[in-house]
Amino acid sequence: MTAITVLLKNPFTAFWAPFLLLLGALLPLAAPAQTTAETRGMPTLAPLVNQVTPAVVNISVITRAPVEDNPLFRDPFFRRFFNLPDKQQRQEQSAGSGVIVDAARGFILTNNHVIKDADQVIVTLKDRRRFPAKLVGTDPGTDIAVLQISAPNLSALRIGDSDILQVGDYVLAIGNPFGIGQTVTSGIVSAIGRSGLSVEGYEDFIQTDASINPGNSGGALVNLRGELIGINTAIIGPAGGNVGIGFAVPSVMARAVMEQIVRYGEVRRGRLGIEMTDVSANAQRKLRLPTLDGAMISKVHAGSPGERAGLRTGDVVTALNGRPIRSSGELRARLGLTPVGDEVEFSIAREGGAQRIRTRIAAPQPSDGGETLAVTQFPGLRVVEIERGSPLAQRLNGGGLVVAAVDGGSRAFQTGFRPGDIIFAANRRRVQTLAEFQGVLGAAERGYAVSLLRGDVSLTIIVR
Repeated sequence: MTAITVLLKNPFTAFWAPFLLLLGALLPLAAPAQTTAETRGMPTLAPLVNQVTPAVVNISVITRAPVEDNPLFRDPFFRRFFNLPDKQQRQEQSAGSGVIVDAARGFILTNNHVIKDADQVIVTLKDRRRFPAKLVGTDPGTDIAVLQISAPNLSALRIGDSDILQVGDYVLAIGNPFGIGQTVTSGIVSAIGRSGLSVEGYEDFIQTDASINPGNSGGALVNLRGELIGINTAIIGPAGGNVGIGFAVPSVMARAVMEQIVRYGEVRRGRLGIEMTDVSANAQRKLRLPTLDGAMISKVHAGSPGERAGLRTGDVVTALNGRPIRSSGELRARLGLTPVGDEVEFSIAREGGAQRIRTRIAAPQPSDGGETLAVTQFPGLRVVEIERGSPLAQRLNGGGLVVAAVDGGSRAFQTGFRPGDIIFAANRRRVQTLAEFQGVLGAAERGYAVSLLRGDVSLTIIVR
């Protein structure tokens, strides 16, 4: 205002005074725009977003699906007469997200359900470069898959420690919702240790109110330090859209899965021979526990590694390897990601006292011998019928089938079957022989639900 005041003292400029005042007011608006939060005078997450988003990719998946056709097309004679292929299929394309976690080797974390049954996977970076991706391996139990691309100048996200998350921590969700392109949303950690959301046995989800929608699957959940603390996986939404309840696989779990997949091509789960449940209010009072946190051992199988180590029915596991356990689901998930042969330490509450028990994760229980049989509906899958009256049959209250081998890259492997799995039901019907198993599968019209034991966990493989 000093210059303008001097001009007003000059009689020749008096006429122009109002215009000069207006010009002075408009000068700040004409100044060059500044990009920093400080010069704009407002809080922003833009520097953080610019740092992390180059590591989040879009994933396009091409699959082949059977075509709903005229019943006449199912007649072999009709197909031969009109020279039709035995199975008519159409290409389908879907979109998801992924996170680069190793720039040097090109490893990308995503969800198993994003790339399941894929014939081709294409990864698109933020800078719009596109690369075909190789599937390194998957783990249906945790819904995690690892892809690999060969590309220069990649950006990767640092994997953070999801175990130190607290309800109320700020987070960002980054992904490709509805296939519209990379999108960033914000929120807080709404809950931790969520389970019971699906039929799989390895669940320890982070819940967030950051908007997650279809297409966000496999994307990044990051903290305000720019660290990956979760892989966005699922939502609860009556209409299929976001209602503020989204779930992510914790980064600690995703990292453990990736390490085994990169090393072995799969997750090799063992067993301890224990079953567990959440701590009840009665158990809390009886054992004088400060909270309901922990996992109560409900059964210890005879002759199992757990029994030999000294675990008992009624013990409450309060920590595993020094890390607190909140629920039976969390303990199942952590044990399920511990490689065979590794030693684990349980912190146990027993009869008002505390103990520590060490044991090793054993290999899956072997079959009782017998002939290896192929499963017609799942090429690449071979099973052994469990001998009646054997300890394994007694554990199953009858019998079942042990997966003896799964050919890598076969449909059975891609579906999620692994050696050592114990199949005991299909489409909710108990099966004890290969004939019973194939009979149920052959009668199915819309798909299969195969129930099995993997290590100490019961889970279901869905095939549509």
